[in-house]
Amino acid sequence: MAIVPVMINGKAYRVACDDGQEEHLNRLGKYVDQRCRQLLGAAGHVNEGLMLVMASLLIADELSDVTGELRELRTALGATGATDGPSAREMAEERVALAIESIAKRVEGIAETLEAP
Repeated sequence: MAIVPVMINGKAYRVACDDGQEEHLNRLGKYVDQRCRQLLGAAGHVNEGLMLVMASLLIADELSDVTGELRELRTALGATGATDGPSAREMAEERVALAIESIAKRVEGIAETLEAP
């Protein structure tokens, strides 16, 4: 079992992990540190415990979103067993096209705002 120092908000935490998982743990620690720094930048100084709780909630929210998307994709893939419906690839392409269209509209709105006097 390895002990890895993980830096979060300038403080080192010694965390145990299975041998071979050190680099993975370092990446996770860097991600948590990044989220904490983003919180501090947005909210200003908060105590360390509250900062870690807020970062944990943000990361849990991200995980919840990704889990929901994965569940939807799995459902779509499972629902495409019939030969008369759209394929999983076609459904995924449609979702990507809709997402790109939505992003394009948002970018256009930002551009209009920037161009306004």
